[in-house]
Amino acid sequence: QAQLVEAGGGLVQPGDSLRLSCTASGLTFSSYSMGWFRQAPGKEREFVGAITWSGNTKYYADSVKGRFTISRDNAKNTVYLQMYSLKPEDTAVYYCGAVPFGGSGLDVGRKYQYWGQGTQVTVSL
Repeated sequence: QAQLVEAGGGLVQPGDSLRLSCTASGLTFSSYSMGWFRQAPGKEREFVGAITWSGNTKYYADSVKGRFTISRDNAKNTVYLQMYSLKPEDTAVYYCGAVPFGGSGLDVGRKYQYWGQGTQVTVSL
């Protein structure tokens, strides 16, 4: 049974940085494209960023472009989301998802086969 476990969330101040991780088990990680989504209270889940299974291509939502960086370490079965210059509007539960291979449409949540349980990120003074 595949499992994704996010970690690294917390309470930070505006302008701070935070790195989220998502560790996979029960699947061939190197064959999966990985995505990060987030959901704020009262809002729908939205795309944040994704990295293809090969690691060659990365996608970002406009709202985080230039501030967030996604990367993967296949040796550790882990995908990371490095977040800089955090803003209060980045406050949300962050989820990682996995889709086998996949090279397009990674901003669409329903494409993903597996999801983690989420980790809370709160940006506040």
